[in-house]
Amino acid sequence: MPIKLREKYTFDQLSLGEIMLRLDPGEGRIRTAREFKAWEGGGEYNVSRGLRKCFGLKTAVCTAFVDNEVGHLIEDFIMQGGVATDFILWKPDDGIGRSVRNGLNFTERGFGIRGAVGVPDRGHTAASQLKPGDFNWEKIFGELGVRWFHTGGIFAALSESTAALTVEAVKAANKHGTIVSYDLNYRPSLWKSIGGQAKAREVNREIAKYVDVMIGNEEDFTASLGFEVEGLDHNISKIETDAFKRMIEKAVGEFKNFKVAATTLRKVITATKNDWSAICWMDGKFYESRQYPALEILDRVGGGDSFASGLIFGFLKTGDPKKAVDYGAAHGALAMTTPGDTSMATQKEVEKVMGGGSARVQR
Repeated sequence: MPIKLREKYTFDQLSLGEIMLRLDPGEGRIRTAREFKAWEGGGEYNVSRGLRKCFGLKTAVCTAFVDNEVGHLIEDFIMQGGVATDFILWKPDDGIGRSVRNGLNFTERGFGIRGAVGVPDRGHTAASQLKPGDFNWEKIFGELGVRWFHTGGIFAALSESTAALTVEAVKAANKHGTIVSYDLNYRPSLWKSIGGQAKAREVNREIAKYVDVMIGNEEDFTASLGFEVEGLDHNISKIETDAFKRMIEKAVGEFKNFKVAATTLRKVITATKNDWSAICWMDGKFYESRQYPALEILDRVGGGDSFASGLIFGFLKTGDPKKAVDYGAAHGALAMTTPGDTSMATQKEVEKVMGGGSARVQR
């Protein structure tokens, strides 16, 4: 991939997406909670934050909030994460959230046989009302310059206008030679009110025409793009890994613009113990990460986003698909050992895990 030189561009990476206030009951449950820990999180934003905090790249996010105390709380979390806020749009507060509001995401981590649970409350949010023309892409990609642009199927599913904005953004990034990555992240609950799976395929297949790096698991490629093969099951084993490779081959055969396709491979043993690894296709070859069998998990939410940020860093740093998928898998694994959507890992820790380092106490 022709990756741009750092010194010529204002931002290494930019994300387009919604950022919600995550409310976490810790070890308890939403239905019985008396207090919540507050975090920020959003599939596309989590990638920017990981690249900034873990890997030290200069990143930014395009999003929107209501101009009230909750909106500024989320903004403060973003600033603590080091992600540039230059492209946040602020919408007037109507006083009660009837016409526009900030999104909330209540999230249980799960434990053992009890799976994680997410209860998003994101109707009429400022980000869901974003539309084509809201951002000056010519200035962002043409004048300021961005090496890598990332967005995903969650943001595209929020409304008709966010789907159109996503198409507008990836076309503009393509025009200016910015690498585009897209995480399919299929969520049936988001698409059901705007046309269901048929609409998801219509929107995502249009976006896919402008994507360089496509990220998604077997359900994503089937539901969002319409690629199917026999022998696939969401609980990945060696047999399903081979079937997934066949699905990737179908996808890159149709979308010749895909330079990379990648996914995490997860076999769920319990909510707190998963087999974990990743795979990446590039130039007709598959590259598999180190295996993380029976990985112990504290909070699985955001593991895939941290995989994406590690993968992007690996390509920006080395251009090597094997190193990139190893960075992604290690970063995703570490991110799931701490609470919240976003990574608390350091680059040194990621590289230690990549090299097979142990979890012995460091003194």
